[in-house]
Amino acid sequence: MTNRKKDSPMTDDVHLLVATLPGELQAALRKLPLDQLVEVVMDLGRLPEARFPDKVLRLSEKPITHEDLSHVLALLGEFTGDNRAGIERTLHRISAIRNRKGAVIGLTLRVGRAIFGTIELLRDLIETGQNLLILGRPGVGKTTKLREMARVLADDFNKRVIVIDTSNEIAGDGDIPHPGIGNARRMQVPQPDRQHAIMIEAVENHMPEVIIVDEIGTEAEAAAARTIAERGVQLIGTAHGNTLENLIMNPILSDLVGGVQTVTLGDDEARRRGTTKTVSERKAPPTFEILVEMAGRHEVTVHKDTGAAVDGLLRGYLPRGERRKQTEDGQIHVEETKSQAPSLRSSRPSSPAPERSLPKPSGPVRVYPHGVNREVLERAGRDLELDIRIVSRIESADLIIALRSRAEDMGLKKITRLSDAPLHFIKRNTTAELRRLLQRIFNLVQGMDEEEVREAIEETEQAVRRALEEGVDVALTPRRPALRKVQHRYISSLGLVAQSVGREPDRHLVIYPVEKEL
Repeated sequence: MTNRKKDSPMTDDVHLLVATLPGELQAALRKLPLDQLVEVVMDLGRLPEARFPDKVLRLSEKPITHEDLSHVLALLGEFTGDNRAGIERTLHRISAIRNRKGAVIGLTLRVGRAIFGTIELLRDLIETGQNLLILGRPGVGKTTKLREMARVLADDFNKRVIVIDTSNEIAGDGDIPHPGIGNARRMQVPQPDRQHAIMIEAVENHMPEVIIVDEIGTEAEAAAARTIAERGVQLIGTAHGNTLENLIMNPILSDLVGGVQTVTLGDDEARRRGTTKTVSERKAPPTFEILVEMAGRHEVTVHKDTGAAVDGLLRGYLPRGERRKQTEDGQIHVEETKSQAPSLRSSRPSSPAPERSLPKPSGPVRVYPHGVNREVLERAGRDLELDIRIVSRIESADLIIALRSRAEDMGLKKITRLSDAPLHFIKRNTTAELRRLLQRIFNLVQGMDEEEVREAIEETEQAVRRALEEGVDVALTPRRPALRKVQHRYISSLGLVAQSVGREPDRHLVIYPVEKEL
């Protein structure tokens, strides 16, 4: 337990953002607590809003006009290829919404603040000189931590630090960097798709000891990150995804943590490991040796050995880590989490390879189809008495079902970055194949009593727990072939091995244990 000074504002130039607004909106905002303002939203023909952490307030009863938008645009810098602009030497970000002709019809004016003390939770990690990757949902404070890390490494440790600033969120708009990054240097990126090239240029031309980059999101950027790491430069960055598990499932970015490959083991090796013959393994050493999952601005989970954490997840375990939390009085509490088997009813697979079986749902199943015929999917659901609801918003999906031939589509890769929903593939757009997939996912056996299936799965769950916790072989109750198949598929999805022994009607499964600690 450590006692540190709680983070405090370094600069608060929100008045410069307010000054770009029409007079009526400025007057309304100045009556509100600007120190808590998150953003202002101005959409053509709609009422303007001010958004705070816990509420949204209208700033006027008059809809936004073209003149209101033009007033703001005239006071901003130029918009870049990602439709973002800023105010010189501030961290504020203004994002535009355009119509089909390219005219601006909406603006989001987001407040940017530089803060001291945001990295006390992670200060010991950046001192190691190892590469550090930060994950977390949008708005949780990843960019704020990067900015403070740049300042601390440049000013306190006297290192040559270069910030790769694609959207000017780290060091602000204009040619002169915001003082929030201290003595660190900043390289701006003219177009978002050039970020990977600027990363390499920074290493080749400017001899940095540390490179800091926000939002690594493409295959080219992941490759550039590996190149930088191989040249001995400390790399600190953020990536799309909330957790390490999300990142492993992302086919584009999994290389950041070593990548995933499917290998086939011999019978003896599979038995020795206690796994199925086909397993997922880490392909290479991770680019980032340390990984941080941000649950909130003052709460993180730290994996000090990314490679070991990935190996654990691929074997079906929740990896060890450090849970760190900073309280209101500035104290930092550190709690070590233990490696453990995942929840047996989890709807999220622990690796991309196995399809995790789920209980039959009591309500609608929201499915996002990619290249899959909707009518055929709904028909398969009706055949199995499942309420299949096709959704067009990936955020609301329980499952993603895609054609195997579309596996490399950029659209599908983008979808997997936006959602934690499990992804399943089919080879052909047929009712029979979709029906078989849904049966596998939900452990459905046609013509069999649902209570009987539920009882078999519950017995299997208890047996798996006992095998893992006590390290012993566990024999299940004799079941008929169809139910044994359901049990076997469920056990395999958890990365364990089971064998059928005996003769009918006493034939049953035996579950073999695996190591409890990784």
